[in-house]
Amino acid sequence: MNVTITVNGTPITADVADRTLLVQFLREAGGLTATNVGCDTTSCGACTVLLDGESVKSCTVLAAQVDGSAVTTLEGLASPDGQMHPVQRAFHAEHALQCGFCTPGMVMAAVSLLAENPDPTQDEVRAGLEGNLCRGTGYHHIVRAVLAAARAGREPA
Repeated sequence: MNVTITVNGTPITADVADRTLLVQFLREAGGLTATNVGCDTTSCGACTVLLDGESVKSCTVLAAQVDGSAVTTLEGLASPDGQMHPVQRAFHAEHALQCGFCTPGMVMAAVSLLAENPDPTQDEVRAGLEGNLCRGTGYHHIVRAVLAAARAGREPA
């Protein structure tokens, strides 16, 4: 089946099997490898992307289901001049990663969380990220990074 998905502002068209997952489409047709394949069961969140602005786990969505939709991956967060997104900057500044495998999904989930709730509490951040697993950080630095990004979003430019 022929599928066109706008990924990070660029339409990508590919002929895919009807069982092709969105994560496979992004990695194989789009060449975008930041979206990781982790568990294939929606348990880990390493494949989290924004689908029409909403956070989804791309291992549970068929590419055919989102034909005509817009997807944002980690690669699409930086500005055209290369400036990192505020959440990316906060993850870097707060040392919110270790091995980095969960980082793309965590960042995308955090972007979605802050779009819905720009001033979350620590408990709200933890609840908002509970579908994303990290086996290295203990989450403390990740929560700090999301709160720092929220503060940065409230500061005058």
